[in-house]
Amino acid sequence: MGDGTGLSYPARGATSPGTPVWPASPAGFRRYETTVTIGHGDDTWAAARDALAHWEIKRRSGFSVAPADGGGLRARESGRYTITAGCGRFAVREPVEVVAVVERGNRSGFAYGTRWGHPVSGEEAFIVHRDDDGRVLLTLRSLTRAAPAGPWRLLFPLLLLVQLGVRARYLRALR
Repeated sequence: MGDGTGLSYPARGATSPGTPVWPASPAGFRRYETTVTIGHGDDTWAAARDALAHWEIKRRSGFSVAPADGGGLRARESGRYTITAGCGRFAVREPVEVVAVVERGNRSGFAYGTRWGHPVSGEEAFIVHRDDDGRVLLTLRSLTRAAPAGPWRLLFPLLLLVQLGVRARYLRALR
């Protein structure tokens, strides 16, 4: 299981954050994609790109994000991070690795994959992009399945419900 690098799934980069049209996904995952408008113009574009690169979409949605490999907070290819939800004894720590970074033209973002010990298995991508009219958009993509092992597997149906609420927060985080 896993890809031999610590990811809990074999399909590294499957959310394809660099492509406007998401190609077919590997079997066995719940696929999700949505796009919302977060604003208009150069100032919004610059602010959204910077916020996204520094994990603000997660942080503004109630998570803390810390580098787990000695690197900085900016999302970087192969960077490992610990995302934490909750606090104190009730905190859930989610080990992840950035599997793709996109910074070109009118498209910027990244995707991270779950590492062993994460409550679910899969990948999530956050992409900001703008159209020819200057509209700035946020696209979320995710592939999710139950963790390959451990106690989280039993809670997977509950985690899917939690994921719905978290996605709603993501969609508001950069507005």
